[in-house]
Amino acid sequence: MWKCPKCGREFSRQHQDHYCVKPQNIDEYIAAQAEAIQPRLQEVRGLIRSAIPDAEERISWMMPTYWKGRNLIHFAASKKHLGLYPGDEATVVFAEELKAYDVSKGTIRLPYDADLPAELIQRIARWCYEAYQK
Repeated sequence: MWKCPKCGREFSRQHQDHYCVKPQNIDEYIAAQAEAIQPRLQEVRGLIRSAIPDAEERISWMMPTYWKGRNLIHFAASKKHLGLYPGDEATVVFAEELKAYDVSKGTIRLPYDADLPAELIQRIARWCYEAYQK
């Protein structure tokens, strides 16, 4: 068993990734991630913010989230990819353009070692804003 020195939780694996404390905002979320992927997270944040500037930034489901009456789109760091979570409908609407990516049930996995599809991320974010906002 491994015990996290920050929060005291015990895990079966050594140095298990987890959140000791819920980040209060997107800046804290990004700062808590590995230094190597922070620029990519900031890039995705900037793309989404520029696409839907009226959406509120918040943390929901422990992920950076854009909200306008409800959750519109999330993103999060994973071990081997950045996850973009626009919901089931969005992945169906953009299925043709997402063929090059690992996509499943509302999740788009963007590998860290590949260029970000910036324009596509922005179009998906705008679609989510139009389709989901209340």
